Amino acid sequence: MHFNLITILGPTAAGKTRLSAQLANYFNGEIISADSRQVYKGMDIGTGKDLNDYLINGNKVPYHLIDILEPSEEFNLFLFTKLFYQAYAKISSLHKIPFLVGGTGLYLHSILKKYNLQEVEFNKNRTEELDKFTIEELAELLKTINPALHNSTDLIIKERIITAIIIAETKNNKICQTKDEINSLVIGVRLEREEIKKRITDRLIARLDNGMIEEVKQLLNDGITFERLNLFGLEYKFIGKYLNKELSYDDMFQKLNSSIHNFAKRQMTWLRKMNLEGIDIHWINGPDYDAAKQIISQKYFS
Repeated sequence: MHFNLITILGPTAAGKTRLSAQLANYFNGEIISADSRQVYKGMDIGTGKDLNDYLINGNKVPYHLIDILEPSEEFNLFLFTKLFYQAYAKISSLHKIPFLVGGTGLYLHSILKKYNLQEVEFNKNRTEELDKFTIEELAELLKTINPALHNSTDLIIKERIITAIIIAETKNNKICQTKDEINSLVIGVRLEREEIKKRITDRLIARLDNGMIEEVKQLLNDGITFERLNLFGLEYKFIGKYLNKELSYDDMFQKLNSSIHNFAKRQMTWLRKMNLEGIDIHWINGPDYDAAKQIISQKYFS
């Protein structure tokens, strides 16, 4: 098979970003981020942008889909796929290798399984029909259609649930080929569960000590509401609750730490699901540069 994309995936705190930058630097590539929050400007520490990771031996590795939207703007799967293909075409036109990197399961899945979201037609009758249901009934329907539900915010807002149901129904009926035939070599970074847990907790302590609370305060000063912070989830949700005096510092830390651990577990569930669906993931233990380089040299260029 001829590959035209390299995907680096794995759970949060596994070391994907630095590894991907090293590989892209070595193989003359550029990185496309598959992260639902790193698209936002001013959300740096909480989303783990770690932009210094893209600087390899004094060379800045180009990246895409990072710092492109204001936090007040909406970002969704449809927009991600559209921007992904734009970035993919641009990188390919430069005769460089596109690297898709991230941990947002649905975004990775949409590229590797070739969703064509342009095919979704928001049938007015179906929308009106679904609108008659309660949020609870719609949430149950969505979970039935899409058991590996990616985004808990889809279960809070009625319009989002209806949109997600129609997308899921359409995708179940018809998965079309996209305008670019993507064949990706996929490398998965995995670590022992205890190691991931330790890394998550250590990283959270470091981020809280290095300005993450101030970052959330700045978003509030810029006019972002507590409700909006809640939708961003994890760091923004719980620090928002702390700043809104809904949680003490200790409660915020414990709940946030636990939620990030659960998030990492959900990411691994997505990745196991991809394996079961026939996506061939070449697993490496930790961000092992030499092992990843060897896989790319053997598989991508064969």
